[in-house]
Amino acid sequence: MEPGGESGCWFLYYAYGSNLLRERLLLRNPSAALCALARLQDFKLEFGHHQGRTSSVWHGGTATIAQSPGDEVWGIVWKMNTCSLSSLDKQEGVEEGIYVPIEVDVHTQAGKVLTCRSYQMKDYVSGPPSPQYKKVICMGAKQNGLPTDYQEKLEAIETNNYAGPVPIMEEIEAAIKAEKINTA
Repeated sequence: MEPGGESGCWFLYYAYGSNLLRERLLLRNPSAALCALARLQDFKLEFGHHQGRTSSVWHGGTATIAQSPGDEVWGIVWKMNTCSLSSLDKQEGVEEGIYVPIEVDVHTQAGKVLTCRSYQMKDYVSGPPSPQYKKVICMGAKQNGLPTDYQEKLEAIETNNYAGPVPIMEEIEAAIKAEKINTA
């Protein structure tokens, strides 16, 4: 075990986009455990294309957070094993320089402040998400009971109406189906 005992083995990750949905995050990061719902103050949710390029995974803009005094973003704090860090970074495109890890202080509903790792897109051009990506975010918000008014804000997001195949969406839907079978 690392010096510092338990805390050396896990970290807190603040998710505000597709990783709000448990099944999405667990596809690549099976160690994640729900820690809390939390609010990030003075930021807003935005969607964009890194350097103007559309996400090849989601076929539209993907979520990022931008500093914006007076606004707030709701999300989930996941407790994750430190050995998941590289797979999470990989999922977020850190190596390719799409997202950069940042540290944020978020407020839980119980009023605690947690310091978490999160990700922010670098160098992006605003652009709407695909309907599939938006659906995953809305499903995650609903699954975890984010505040209703925030869920309504998410539901109101305009999409790019992309109607082609999104393989990762099929993977997520298969994972949700498999879970239903296992818990039936």
